[in-house]
Amino acid sequence: MKLVESILTRNPCYTAGRKITVKGLMLHSVGCPQPRASAFLNSWNRESYTRACVHGFIDANDGTVYQTLPWDHRGWHGGGSSNNTHIGVEMCEPSCITYTGGANFKVAAGKLDEARACAMRTYQAAVELFAMLCKKFELDPMGDGVILSHAEGHKRGIASNHGDPEHLWRGLGMAYTMNGFRRDVKKAMTGGDGGSGAVAGLQARDLEDMAEADVIAKVGALLTADQKKSGILASVSMAQFILESGYGKSELAVNANNVFGMKESLSGNTWGGSVWDGSSVYTKMTSEWDGEKYVTVTADFRKYPDVETSIADHSAYLLGAVNGKKKRYEGLKGCTDYRKAVEIIKAGGYATSPDYVEKLCDIIEKWGLTKWDVPSMPAEDKKGMTNANCPFLVKVSIPDLNIRKGAGTNTGKTGRYTGVGVFTVVEVRQGKGSEKGWGRLKSGAGWIALDYCERV
Repeated sequence: MKLVESILTRNPCYTAGRKITVKGLMLHSVGCPQPRASAFLNSWNRESYTRACVHGFIDANDGTVYQTLPWDHRGWHGGGSSNNTHIGVEMCEPSCITYTGGANFKVAAGKLDEARACAMRTYQAAVELFAMLCKKFELDPMGDGVILSHAEGHKRGIASNHGDPEHLWRGLGMAYTMNGFRRDVKKAMTGGDGGSGAVAGLQARDLEDMAEADVIAKVGALLTADQKKSGILASVSMAQFILESGYGKSELAVNANNVFGMKESLSGNTWGGSVWDGSSVYTKMTSEWDGEKYVTVTADFRKYPDVETSIADHSAYLLGAVNGKKKRYEGLKGCTDYRKAVEIIKAGGYATSPDYVEKLCDIIEKWGLTKWDVPSMPAEDKKGMTNANCPFLVKVSIPDLNIRKGAGTNTGKTGRYTGVGVFTVVEVRQGKGSEKGWGRLKSGAGWIALDYCERV
């Protein structure tokens, strides 16, 4: 960690000269697309700047930490009583994001990796800085209320209503959490590599207090990455994750990071590519369909070090499991129709529930999970109606074009029609019943067959 002292001696907070007994540390992010710490040092170091003052900034371009107040000075960072007890540090944010309202933002096209690299640099530096400060002030990073985010401070009633920095990590699809941050600080204090960037994988217990939509946003990015490797639709894997683990909050998920209900023994344990360690198990009661009714049995399930490993092992099983000499889930890899993919999984014997297919498809359609799928690009331009052209406008000249819940005539109808008019398409997928593919409407109403549309 590179630490540079750059005290804001002209800021009224500094000249007030009030001291605190340091009882904790609060992590912030700046809430604007500014990666350079120097921009804040220059604008905040003025007598007229009375709005805020923190103890440090972390530059997102190189990870340098700039100390801007003496550590035991009372800062103006939390907007509440946290100013009397906590040191406040701001992480700068990538320049390639644009805020669209509140804590929501979008990332410039093709810049996601760049944005994540900035966030990783600030995270690494923050871990090292907080480890140093915990040692200096004899703080236990795992202690109640010792290390908090601004958002957590608000929940405790000691800080203003902000969502940082979790909103940044969540919006970039990164697995960082404050629970993980505290563990990494603890590890860094004892000589581990908590600040190295090789951050421990996502723990299911970190999902317990998250809203369902936030869980989907966090895990969805992991499943999109998995689809790029495995060829299994992220939407299908996400639906299985939700159904099997209750949004990552089931007993098996919390205690074993097993988010797909993977038993110790499956298909003889003979498939290639398994990343399970071969010995770690968690035993619990479970309900199974015996062909006539549900019965309760005791079973051993696989235990994983993190959610990412559970995802990888699940995909390895679906791709490699065999029944005799034939693959159980033949045709799943590369399948772009989520209903067909789910039917392949059910037919291969993955689940005993008779309504498994409908359960998964309902989940996919409820949450619009296809947005996490890696877009399939048709070989031809199809008159400019491809994902590469999105968003684009189409003209519908018939009054009764059905709007469907998914990309294909094998998905349910919404009960609505487009009517005659011009509409914006924001995503294109291939599916049954339309040679030109299916377009997802910007309005959120659903999908329409592009065979009946003309691009304008």
